[in-house]
Amino acid sequence: MPETQPIRLDSQLCFQIYTANKKFNKFYQDALKPFNLTYPQYIALLTLWENAPMSVKKIGKHLHLDSGTLTPLLKRLESHGWITRNRSPHDERTVIIQLTDKALSQRDAVYDRVNSCQDLLNLTNDQIEDCMATLTMLDEHLDSYNNRDTDE
Repeated sequence: MPETQPIRLDSQLCFQIYTANKKFNKFYQDALKPFNLTYPQYIALLTLWENAPMSVKKIGKHLHLDSGTLTPLLKRLESHGWITRNRSPHDERTVIIQLTDKALSQRDAVYDRVNSCQDLLNLTNDQIEDCMATLTMLDEHLDSYNNRDTDE
């Protein structure tokens, strides 16, 4: 019986993604510091800048976040004046998130700050598109793997 050959840590795809994720977290922490935003708050705002108003449930689905993670994040955004949270007049169980004047007026400044930081990465548009395509494919493969138990 052949011995299993271990895959070295530096050759593990998951480790490369983990390392890059940690570095991206630091990168965005620095980029968003002037706005007192975390990366999860930033992606919530991006979603809202593109789609507001939205229900908490729709934001969670879009960002792949459960309500236990999303609710405190949204409460913090509300306490810092970025959003408002109101019950839907049509269904009291549904909370609708809307952007405040602060969020609307700061949008371009946030975009400019993040974009200028991304320029520091020195990636071409083609390189970014290649990374996005590869990560999207990986995401789809992981979804297929993770959903296989529910399909059976």
